[in-house]
Amino acid sequence: MKKILMIATGGTIASKEGGDGLTPAMTGEELASNVPGIESKCNLTVLQLMNIDSTNMRPRQWLMISETILEHYDHYDGFVILHGTDTMAYTAAALSYLIQDSRKPIVLTGSQKPMGDPYTDAKLNIYQSILYALDDKSCRVSIVFNGKAVIGTRARKQRTRSFDAFESMNFPPLAIIHDDRIIRHYTGVIPAPSDLKTYHQLNDRVFVLKLTPEVKADIFYLLKDHYDAIILETFGIGGIPEYDDSFQKAIFDWVDSGKTLAVTTQVPEEGCDLQVYQVGKKYSDYPGILQAGDMTTEAIVAKIMWVLGQTNDRNEIRSLFEKVINLDRQDDTY
Repeated sequence: MKKILMIATGGTIASKEGGDGLTPAMTGEELASNVPGIESKCNLTVLQLMNIDSTNMRPRQWLMISETILEHYDHYDGFVILHGTDTMAYTAAALSYLIQDSRKPIVLTGSQKPMGDPYTDAKLNIYQSILYALDDKSCRVSIVFNGKAVIGTRARKQRTRSFDAFESMNFPPLAIIHDDRIIRHYTGVIPAPSDLKTYHQLNDRVFVLKLTPEVKADIFYLLKDHYDAIILETFGIGGIPEYDDSFQKAIFDWVDSGKTLAVTTQVPEEGCDLQVYQVGKKYSDYPGILQAGDMTTEAIVAKIMWVLGQTNDRNEIRSLFEKVINLDRQDDTY
């Protein structure tokens, strides 16, 4: 029988009503004990790493989760992380970069309603996550939620209340889970144990700037002392205002000073291409400006933090950012 390590971190799934609203209170052991049938599927060990609302999940906690997995990596066949839904996509992306090409599955799940709610989705999500982690074809980092498995770099929380909270953006779901049956849409090349690559540093000085009509380019200068990278969410397929030259000056000044700029779109699907319109083309080949293609903003945030945690060299930054990792970009060769 396979061995699974369940790492509990808090979130809605562990929450109870307090005087000021829902707050994590149940332990991982209590959560597991509420899920019938899992004891016959695997040898399950539960580790309570933290018990926080995922709104408070930060890069330092991503590293804690990653290091905990690596500390126990040789002793288990798979890992299930119980996590709040609000920042689960960020954590899944971060783990995809910190623990690359894992032969052993690392599965994140949670729920939209607490375990104690009579209409909770927690029991099925935990059960199906364990089922997915036990399957021989499962590998790398993924989210399992509401009967759907999504690659860790492609997930986005699209709904705040519905059980079908997560979508796979610009890439098909890995699998659909019906009862005890896993129906796979994508498998790809399963990594060998020797393919595992691990990393231990992140640079959290990364800011997401969403363009809105009449936003001032001065924001780039205001952010300069506090951040090493900006992820610019442009209009449409890559539009940056040119009603005057203030944005061009501010953006070129930012990258010329040695800082990193990654360009994406605020449109959820189909990605960004600076080559299409005049309002973006001047930035497409400028040294130091990275194009994120069809990546999610969550994955871009985590990847830039990971990249800048490894190097400050501009050429290496571009090479690492453009490298396909855990299916995060369209030009995937898995």
